[in-house]
Amino acid sequence: MIKCHLSKLMGEKKVKIVDVARETGVNRGTITRLYHETASRVELEVIEALCRYLECEVGELFELVDSE
Repeated sequence: MIKCHLSKLMGEKKVKIVDVARETGVNRGTITRLYHETASRVELEVIEALCRYLECEVGELFELVDSE
C-alpha cells in the first residue's frame, strides 16, 4: 500500500490544510483526503504542487509499505 506523509510534512512546517490549499491552488478536499490518508487517487499536478510547496521529493511525500 502507499502511505502518504503529508500530515507529517505539514506538521514539520507548521502549516494548516487551508494554508496549503490557498498557496498551491489544490482543492481543500483533496488535501484533506491526502492528510487523512483516505485518497484513492491523486493527479500528478497535485503531487507536483505539494512537493514544490513543501520543498520535498515525491519519495518523501509517498512511501510504498507492505500491507499487513
